[in-house]
Amino acid sequence: MTRIKILLADDDFEDRYIIADAFTEIGYNDAVHMVTNGEEVFAYLQAINDPADLPSLIVLDLNMPRMTGTEILANLKSNDLYRSIRVIIFSTSVNEKEKKQCMALGALAYITKPVKYQDSLVIARQFQEYSAMEKDNGLSLSSDV
Repeated sequence: MTRIKILLADDDFEDRYIIADAFTEIGYNDAVHMVTNGEEVFAYLQAINDPADLPSLIVLDLNMPRMTGTEILANLKSNDLYRSIRVIIFSTSVNEKEKKQCMALGALAYITKPVKYQDSLVIARQFQEYSAMEKDNGLSLSSDV
């Protein structure tokens, strides 16, 4: 069985805390590594020596300093080493143009951050389930939680 790993990039402390708490509640906190910006995403990935240790899922906030989620996504999908990693945009933005742009760049899903904690638990479970799959096989991620 492949060891599952999720890399989550979000510059907002409260958002990181809520999703980390949700992962802890579902018993999955040890599989999540959090960073605060795009530079840290690439520093983390570049420090990995064995491709088998790359995350199975990268979750990106859209609006971060230094590098936006869209810029990170474009860089990931243009790099042969990282192209096959599933990427989800997890943002407060409901801008349809941004969503379409992210999906066109190769995002698996664009999920709006929930307001209620219970909804964060649902999303954490969805992230966990999707990261555990061997290949994309049609698991639906809901952005209407």
